[in-house]
Amino acid sequence: MCGIVGLLVKNQKMRTNIGSLMLPMLIGMTERGPDSAGLAIFGQPVADDERKFNLYTSDMDFNWQKLSHDFLTHLGSKVVNFTQKANHAVLTTHLEPTTVKTWLKEHYPQVHLLSIGQLMDIYKDVGTPAQVAERYGFEQMSGSHLVGHTRMATESAVTPAHAHPFTAGQDWCLVHNGSLSNAHNLRRKLNHEGIQFETDNDTEAACRYLEWRMREGDDLKTALEHGFDALDGFYTLLMGTKDQLALVRDPFACKPAIVAEHDDYVAIASEFRSLAHLPDIKNAKVFEPSPQEMYVWKV
Repeated sequence: MCGIVGLLVKNQKMRTNIGSLMLPMLIGMTERGPDSAGLAIFGQPVADDERKFNLYTSDMDFNWQKLSHDFLTHLGSKVVNFTQKANHAVLTTHLEPTTVKTWLKEHYPQVHLLSIGQLMDIYKDVGTPAQVAERYGFEQMSGSHLVGHTRMATESAVTPAHAHPFTAGQDWCLVHNGSLSNAHNLRRKLNHEGIQFETDNDTEAACRYLEWRMREGDDLKTALEHGFDALDGFYTLLMGTKDQLALVRDPFACKPAIVAEHDDYVAIASEFRSLAHLPDIKNAKVFEPSPQEMYVWKV
């Protein structure tokens, strides 16, 4: 059992407060996921020729300034921007992702690459939702839309790497409530396509499968239609891209989800209690999504 939350703010005046609007949603899902928590938030894009690399290490005393210095020394490229929160950092550079990934693997194998993109930042760690939110300052964050998750581990270890959101590609993430019975078969199939995995979490299999379909030419809708045939199990999936949120439930709709559509926002959660605090919720259209149907909301 896990908890999922999503928030897309249509009223631009409210986007500076998206973190404070989201925080009660995430904490409201604590009973569904006390082991770890995470957030993917989409903010202002970097320049067209730049990419943000979200980095994590379990070492709270890690020397991030040395990493930034070594990056310049070894690669001859200046870091455009570098920000740090606790044991998480965001490095912005003009270099190609393959160059950065190779350098990190060779020189800083203890640093985990969480995501690459122009808009999206990912924070995830072990601890209760309130603890993780305070550690990384979720309440102060701003942006247009976000995806959050609280995890109760049932099929793999409790580690930051196993926490959600999962990501593959750029500016794309996925959170999942449920369980997949054919995750190992999906892994074998994708391994043959040259796709590598970082964990044994079943959600990573779904994430990399859908990203692979889109890399092969599918749009998100078509990838999810293939997903209904490929993913065997009970699930609610919430996805974020650079300009949309998307939600699907399995054909039996075994895992809960509730949506509130308002003129100012769209909010998604596993249970209504995580939506009850939202402004003017009484005038929102609140509904339970249908099984095997895709819901997409554009920024």
